[in-house]
Amino acid sequence: MMYLEIITPEKLLFAGEIKLIKLPGISGSFEIMTNHAPIISILTPGKIKVRETNDIVSYFEINGGLVEASNNKVKVLVD
Repeated sequence: MMYLEIITPEKLLFAGEIKLIKLPGISGSFEIMTNHAPIISILTPGKIKVRETNDIVSYFEINGGLVEASNNKVKVLVD
């Protein structure tokens, strides 16, 4: 399991335990799962897919942003 926060300048969009996150990166979409190597990446406009630990899937439309993941903690800063 990982802990995810998706944050805009105005509010917290999501916070909780997840199994997987799929993100729109500048070189194409990519996934981050439990025990992923540390990463920092720029995000392009597109959809973020989040699979929670109870298998509920949520989607968030973004205009771009940044993701940082390390030690099973993922922070996504979006426009």
